[in-house]
Amino acid sequence: MTHVARRDVLRGGAGIAALSLLPPVAGESPTVVDETGKEEVTVVVGAEGNGGTYAFGPVAVRIDPGTRVVWEWSGDGGMHNVVAADGSFKSDLQQKAGATFSHTFETDGAIDYYCEPHRAMGMEGVVLVGDAALPGAAAENGTTKTTYDGWFDGVDNFDGTVDMTGKDAVTVDVGARANGGPYGFGPAAIRVDAGTKVTWRWSGDGIHNVVAEDGSFKSDLYGDSSATFTHTFHSGGITKYFCEPHRGMGMKGAVVVDGPKNATAGISPGELALGGGFVTALLSPIAFALFLSSRKNRYTSHITQVRNRPQQ
Repeated sequence: MTHVARRDVLRGGAGIAALSLLPPVAGESPTVVDETGKEEVTVVVGAEGNGGTYAFGPVAVRIDPGTRVVWEWSGDGGMHNVVAADGSFKSDLQQKAGATFSHTFETDGAIDYYCEPHRAMGMEGVVLVGDAALPGAAAENGTTKTTYDGWFDGVDNFDGTVDMTGKDAVTVDVGARANGGPYGFGPAAIRVDAGTKVTWRWSGDGIHNVVAEDGSFKSDLYGDSSATFTHTFHSGGITKYFCEPHRGMGMKGAVVVDGPKNATAGISPGELALGGGFVTALLSPIAFALFLSSRKNRYTSHITQVRNRPQQ
């Protein structure tokens, strides 16, 4: 009998479960489709997106309180469901084209939702009821603008958020000319995709460090122009940071990450793939048999290697 370690299954499953929302599609700032004035609106389940038919269409809709949203399955992309992040609704897993699920939204607010099997692929959406704004953004002239809750007040080199999405690695200068001397980060605020590596590079002017306000990272104090510090941002959201010696002078920065919020931490890609395989196995007996077979082959190979290992 093939033995699948309970720890492997739980860690793999946890990798899927840990992935959450916002913005609704990783790496994108969604366009909000205005559906106000309607009593009922339809969202496609299994629309084109995220490398296949793993999206909701449209991703983000705005409606009036009392409007009913109907999710209609396209029949593409395998089994999907619709699950509210706050637990207010959850559909069954379905695949049949034309299948529907509905929910009426009575109160103002931003309601995030996702498809459980394909959440890690970015199959996420949001319903904005009434005047609710996209989380982390404020509506302005039909677009969205990131807000920092006064973080950059008095920071004279902050001139908006520089878009650096689409890059695997980006660089920020430490000790850029700002705030009356070499007391700035350049650029002060950047937007990147989840998984991007940010490297802070010291200018050599003054002694500085890089400290995340939420405690997620902290560099040493450096003054050498060859010094660097890196951090990879896996979780969506806004990370504010500063230089300890010069925070009061306005040496502050921020990284805005487009992608899953509270993404997997400490779980390897192999373990995440195992979790995905386990979810798929739950949906298909054939896939489950293949899943067990692959684990058995790996186990047998390992035992063979151990038996053939020369004795010391």
